[in-house]
Amino acid sequence: MGMKAKIALGAVVGIAVIGAVSANAGDGDGDTGSGSRTSAGAGEKPGGAKTDGAAKADGASDAKPAEDKAVEKASQAEQFKTFVRKNGSANEQDAVSHVTKVQGADEQNDILDAADVYTDFTGGIMGEGTGPAKLIASAFADWKDSENGLVTIYDADGELLGNGQF
Repeated sequence: MGMKAKIALGAVVGIAVIGAVSANAGDGDGDTGSGSRTSAGAGEKPGGAKTDGAAKADGASDAKPAEDKAVEKASQAEQFKTFVRKNGSANEQDAVSHVTKVQGADEQNDILDAADVYTDFTGGIMGEGTGPAKLIASAFADWKDSENGLVTIYDADGELLGNGQF
């Protein structure tokens, strides 16, 4: 009986520690995300109330920039491409034009940040996308900054092309 009780107690303590660590990491992300969501929600709700109470022309002009911002936030790949178009070299712009999807770029906690970039290259690590993958990783590091981040570049079939730190 004593051994079973120790194992059960150890499991409970382990789960509590993991939960506490996850909650703290989640609070950091939640504060950032909640702050953004609260700001967006606060901006939308009063904006919506003002448009209902104020002239509809003002509401229409307020809604378009809010929709543009929502579209930008919805597509991390488009945000990344826009950044590289403005700040990247010609080679980086050419490489990033092959990006189809970006995941994990908006969730950073500086503990272990991991982002995935998907491209339309084919052939895996022996294919044509290996060189551009390094350029994509470099451009990503210019776009996002983390104390401990890793970006991984994949081809169209989900095979690894390369990775880099950001």
